[in-house]
Amino acid sequence: QVQLVESGGGLVQAAASLRLSCAASGRPFSNYAMGWFRQAPGKEREWVAAIARSGGITSYADSVKGRFTISRDNAKNTVTLQMNSLKPEDTAVYYCAASPTGWPDPRPYKYDYWGQGTQVTVSS
Repeated sequence: QVQLVESGGGLVQAAASLRLSCAASGRPFSNYAMGWFRQAPGKEREWVAAIARSGGITSYADSVKGRFTISRDNAKNTVTLQMNSLKPEDTAVYYCAASPTGWPDPRPYKYDYWGQGTQVTVSS
């Protein structure tokens, strides 16, 4: 089992920045690729970004490319999502997830473990 706890969400104005963190415990963190997903009210869960187990490979959804940055610290068992130039359409609950494949993947079913989510609200 891997336990994931997100933090860092909040209410910000458009163009602001937020930094989300996800703390992992349980099985060795470095065994897992990590991803961030989000879900807005009335919409399906959407992949945002992912990072390989080593941290050397990252991948982003087109909607956030150039604005968001995913990173990880395997020594601290954490993954972060730096979000810049936020837009109202970024409003959602953000979830981190762990995939045993070790490879960044946009498909939710590749992820076995999920956090409870943290709310991000961007006002216009």
